[in-house]
Amino acid sequence: MFKKFKLPALPVSTFKTASFKEPQVRLRALIGVLLVANLVAAVFAFHVFDASPEQLAQQVISLRQQTLQQTVRLNQARTLASKVDKGRAEGDQFIATYMTSRRQTYSTIISEINQIATSAHMKTRDALINLEAIQGTDSLDMMTVTESFEGKYEDLVHFVNLLDKSKRFLIIESLTAAPQQKEGLQVTLKFNTFVKDDSNPS
Repeated sequence: MFKKFKLPALPVSTFKTASFKEPQVRLRALIGVLLVANLVAAVFAFHVFDASPEQLAQQVISLRQQTLQQTVRLNQARTLASKVDKGRAEGDQFIATYMTSRRQTYSTIISEINQIATSAHMKTRDALINLEAIQGTDSLDMMTVTESFEGKYEDLVHFVNLLDKSKRFLIIESLTAAPQQKEGLQVTLKFNTFVKDDSNPS
């Protein structure tokens, strides 16, 4: 015969799910969150997902090369800017030295040519002057002077040499010479020169 045993009944509360409001549950949840946070921090601290040392070395080399290239470009830009400034300054100096003001063009150029002709013993005749604008600039014009002279051959050579040394930047476009019935040559010279506009705006 088997004896009957009756197990003691367990309280119903034993099978109830633990509530999050209980302090122990909250503490366990907080510990879990802190544990996950520590794991994430450790991953970043130890560079688990970072590149290998070889890849990092390649990145450093690439950055150095880029820095060197940028430095070279910067130095080239500085050199070019310096040359541009120098060229502009020399151009302004050239214009100021060799080109005549528009307000004094006719008297200055004709006087210069006639003085040179007199020094070379060439006789001056008629002169024709024409002033034309130069496309692309509002500050410079080209003046063309066509003038006739009389003189000997050696005087003409001396005259041309003096014109070449003139500070007025006279360009000989053409020269024609014909013998006269009397002694000497009949010479026609066509000059080009540049005129600057330095008038003050009103």
